[in-house]
Amino acid sequence: MQQADLVELAQAAQRLESTNIATRISHLVGMPIEKALSALPGHWSTVVSRITRTALEKALDGALYSLKPVPRRPANRTHKVLAGVSGALGGSFGITALAVELPVSATLMLRSIADIARAHGEDLADLDTKMACLTVFALNGGQANRQESADTSYYAVRSFLSKAIGDTANHIAVHGFSKEGAPALVKLVNAVATRFSVPVSEKLAAQSLPAVGAVGGASVNWLFMEHYQQMAHAHFTVRRLERMYGKKTVQKLYSQIVKENTGRQRKKWTVEKLAIAR
Repeated sequence: MQQADLVELAQAAQRLESTNIATRISHLVGMPIEKALSALPGHWSTVVSRITRTALEKALDGALYSLKPVPRRPANRTHKVLAGVSGALGGSFGITALAVELPVSATLMLRSIADIARAHGEDLADLDTKMACLTVFALNGGQANRQESADTSYYAVRSFLSKAIGDTANHIAVHGFSKEGAPALVKLVNAVATRFSVPVSEKLAAQSLPAVGAVGGASVNWLFMEHYQQMAHAHFTVRRLERMYGKKTVQKLYSQIVKENTGRQRKKWTVEKLAIAR
């Protein structure tokens, strides 16, 4: 792998394995997110899971399939501003607004994710790209102090989703995006929602704090959008390198980069000491 591409891979790994959305929300609201979560009624986890699945389904209908496969510069800031506005509304009305606000936010986020995918050379007309865009919602980021294994969290998530993606692709190849293909797509949406509902719960908890309100709700949504834009850039960087060098090669290098940097408290990961740099 070329040195410049190896550096890109290392930067992508840093984002995917070290950028934690819960930690960022905690810093924003000024308290551990676990404390905010404890204030939510116990039944809300079930409610959030249902709302999350519905939001992803609506986002697929309203965002991904409306974009054209024409490369252009991603409108990241525009999507953040719009997400902030929807978050302000959610922050104003609290928990009850989630069912209305989340589908809007998720649609904006998915449009941004697809925009980023297109900028990385992905074909939005391709089914695999559409599912790769949906996969970004399952990338919640890693834990900075976690002990990594050879099977890193990013590739573990992709492995977790692989069967649902395979089943969906096979089914849609036969039935297309019709009612007959819906059950297979729902299976993938449910698998992604299982992971996405966790940060959504954290977002809800933060926005429901009395001191947060509309301004804080907008800030939380801005941060939420920024996080998944970063995940998208990293995810589609990895996919671009996989197209260039092969998935097995990239995964092996990715795992080695993660191992080399485990336990290092640095803002930027290094690649100088990697034997595979040359």
